[in-house]
Amino acid sequence: MIFSSLNRKETYKKMNETNLDLLVIGGGITGSGIALDAAARGMKVAVVEMQDFAAGTSSRSTKLVHGGLRYLKQFEIKVVSEVGKERAIVYENGPHVTTPEWMLLPFYKGGTFGPFTTNIGLRVYDFLAGVKKSERRQMFGKDEALRREPLLKKQDMKGAGYYVEYKTDDARLTIEVMKKAIEKGAQALNYAKVSELLYKDNKIIGVKVKDMIDGSEHTIYAKQIVNAAGPWVDTLREKDNSKRGKTLQLTKGIHLVFDGKRFPLKQAVYFDTPDGRMVFAIPREGKTYVGTTDTVYKGNIAHPTMTESDRDYVLKAIDYMFPEVKIKAEDVESSWSGLRPLIHEEGKDPSEISRKDEIFVSESGFISIAGGKLTGYRKMAESIVDLVAKNLHELEGANYPGTPTMHLPISGGDVGGSKGFARFKQEKVKEGINLGLTEDEATLVTQRYGSNVDKLFSLYEEEKVKTKEDNQLALVFAMVRYSVEYELVYKPVDFFIRRTGALFFNINWVRKYKEEVITYMASMLGWTADQVSDYTEELDKLIYETNHPVAG
Repeated sequence: MIFSSLNRKETYKKMNETNLDLLVIGGGITGSGIALDAAARGMKVAVVEMQDFAAGTSSRSTKLVHGGLRYLKQFEIKVVSEVGKERAIVYENGPHVTTPEWMLLPFYKGGTFGPFTTNIGLRVYDFLAGVKKSERRQMFGKDEALRREPLLKKQDMKGAGYYVEYKTDDARLTIEVMKKAIEKGAQALNYAKVSELLYKDNKIIGVKVKDMIDGSEHTIYAKQIVNAAGPWVDTLREKDNSKRGKTLQLTKGIHLVFDGKRFPLKQAVYFDTPDGRMVFAIPREGKTYVGTTDTVYKGNIAHPTMTESDRDYVLKAIDYMFPEVKIKAEDVESSWSGLRPLIHEEGKDPSEISRKDEIFVSESGFISIAGGKLTGYRKMAESIVDLVAKNLHELEGANYPGTPTMHLPISGGDVGGSKGFARFKQEKVKEGINLGLTEDEATLVTQRYGSNVDKLFSLYEEEKVKTKEDNQLALVFAMVRYSVEYELVYKPVDFFIRRTGALFFNINWVRKYKEEVITYMASMLGWTADQVSDYTEELDKLIYETNHPVAG
């Protein structure tokens, strides 16, 4: 199946002409997961997303497929058990986008955690999450904890727990799930905004979509319609006149990124702050990132921004736990802000509101899913598609099997699971070096694209001829081409944020290549002068915002 920005018109035509079983509104991790599950069961499915895939919550998380240790504190046993087990499934199905990461949980005199509660908590966690033997928790004394992370606060330290979380690239995880759905026959478009819901005899039968790039309008009909729009779920429920009972409460979380030389964290740390919140500090690709905050959000949903008070909260947390680093505001290299669409229950504090997902079905048959966590995306998709399958059976007697996604590798994941990936990576890094890449570049693209790296290699060889053996530029152009032709990238921000993560973790690379990338994409996609100007401005604005907070 084609997933190229060069074929947008054909994709609309197909969506229009196909007798769709299911239309999904929203291309974050939840919508992508639903599309994959439905397509893998044999349903005809389409997805429309008004921004880029993963542009909302799904590219702005803490970038962990984590087991929800904090939910033990709230006695959400079922959540811990389910998401804990899901981590291993997500990892095995896409080991190129998910990696185990040992996490240090230090405890101090008078802190939230003590040796006894940490030991018991982690033991219960291992049991509930079905953690494999090699990844079960360990307990360290003060000396060993400080040996593993010398930057930690030494005063009043009593020791640390040590357990495994899973690090991921949330946006790439989303796009790989979506690409697998496309492989299984789904159709999907970004920059396709639902402008109207269509009804017949008070039942929902379709949507009107406005293309956000060329302004064209399209009508798409489907037997079942699912609203997986994340922070916009209630906006669509309002359109359906069914926003009643439980509603969304949006909370904002921000993360700060520092250069690894300025904040040389050796080891991922999960620590509690003086006000009782939990914060992650994680080394990644030569950087260290720290987050997150948890504040109620009422602003522009499409564009949450970091305020000075958000930034200062995280800086204070770093200063509290890593006093020797003497971190300052000017050390922030980049940042991101994201929204959590939580289900609001009266009288609960934002950090206490459940991360459980819930399904709402309106009188018109409009199905909405809200809440939930990145880690649980596959189970959320399964429950939605089970419901859709039941409805389709009642409507027309159609029979669909149960979900096959538990052992279904996502795109790029055909590498023989986590064990096979280690061998695959070695081979492909060698191949990349033989083609002219440095070891670091070959490692980066193998890790990023997994079993799709051969396509990248062949594009790289073609680009080398055009760039007259400027290998670095050839690699940049090969990644741009791959993103446009195989990952539906249309704008520079799609490429620099969601397909490469570079705006967050390699901002100098963005600054270095942005002009060449914009020129290259403009010629590939036939942009007008106005588009070039608009897309450049959009990227420049985001580059500026990543380390300039707004007042507040």
